[in-house]
This record gives sequence, structure tokens and C-alpha cells, in this order.
Amino acid sequence: MKFFLDTANVEEIRELAELGLVDGITTNPSLLAKEPAPDREILEQICAIVPGPVSGEVVSTDAAGMVREGRELAKIAPNIVVKCPLIAEGLKAVRTLKEDGIRVNVTLCFSVPQAIFAAKAGAYIVSPFVGRLDDIGTDGMSLIRDIRQVYQNYDFETQILVASIRGPLHVIEAARIGADIATIPGKVYKALLKHPLTDIGLERFLEDHRKAQKVGAAV
Repeated sequence: MKFFLDTANVEEIRELAELGLVDGITTNPSLLAKEPAPDREILEQICAIVPGPVSGEVVSTDAAGMVREGRELAKIAPNIVVKCPLIAEGLKAVRTLKEDGIRVNVTLCFSVPQAIFAAKAGAYIVSPFVGRLDDIGTDGMSLIRDIRQVYQNYDFETQILVASIRGPLHVIEAARIGADIATIPGKVYKALLKHPLTDIGLERFLEDHRKAQKVGAAV
């Protein structure tokens, strides 16, 4: 499974990319709005740091506008993936952009039929939002299981990206199901690296080492 970082913060991306564990980036208008620089400049910086797919989202709601914005976004760098919303106009845009050789991440997916339409339209990635489904009392991860099964039934090439991840358990379940990608907020990314027993074990090893050094120095 690929791990994407869900942020537009360049410093956070640079920090976690140094681990060699960031396969790509997802951004959206809300994340970009938090940053001080213009959107295009931020995306340029991100693409220079992370060689994998970097999603930049259109803000138009009509197909012609999405295509126009998508073509401009694609000029930023070869690793840009254009995000289009999962609406009828968005699916029209997906077909046109794909014909241009531009990869599209179809976002805001909340049902299996939507995921099927995205795949049939030629989406490179589909992004089901599991956390937002959980927020309204629905099992978000069950949607990932269903999409995985349907995509396998028909050999769809569209990659399943698990979005709106709330914590490590979402990531673990996504891996068990066989999702292609999990896009993860920075705080969750860091939480995945941590375990209290690792910290306790390391401290014990270091303490034993310090004791051994003192004994050796005393002899």
C-alpha cells in the first residue's frame, strides 16, 4: 500500500519526506488556503520535494472549467494529478483530461455506484472519504471493502485511495482490505511510527548500556 501525506504544508512535507516513506501528496482548496503562498507556488514546491503523485484540485463545477483548470494544473509538473469532484460534470472532465494524458483523482466519493462511474470514466484514482461517513454513523471502511470487491470483479485499473482518515486504525484496516493508497494527515503519519513499548524498550537498552559503560570504566 502506498502512503500519501494529506497536507499542503511544505515544511511538514519536507520533514516527513526525509523518512523516505511518503509516496505522494494530496491537497485540496481548504488545505491550500491555510498556507501563506499562492496555490501554484505551493504546488510547485511540493512537486519538487515529492517525486510521486501530487494532487491539486480544481474549483470549477462545470466540465469546461474543470478541464481548463486541470490543463493549467498539469503544466506545473509531470507528477501533478488533477482532482475533480464526483459529480456528472466532473466525470465529463475526467474523460477529456484522460484523452489529454492527464491523470485524474476523482474525489468526494461516498458510494459504490459513484466509484464504479469514476472507474468507467477513466479515473486514475478514486477517493472515498471514510472519516466523513463515520461522522454520520456509517461504517466508512465497509465502503472500501465493497469498492475493492467490485473493482476486482471487473478488473478496473482505478486505484482506491482511502481519504478522510481519522487515525491509525483506519490505515490498518485499509491495508487489510487491500486499498491501493491511504492519504494520511501529518499527526496520524507520526502516530503510526510510535508505540509506547518501543520507547520503553529503547530506554531500557540505553540504560543497560550506560550501566555497562560505568562498570567498564571502573575496572
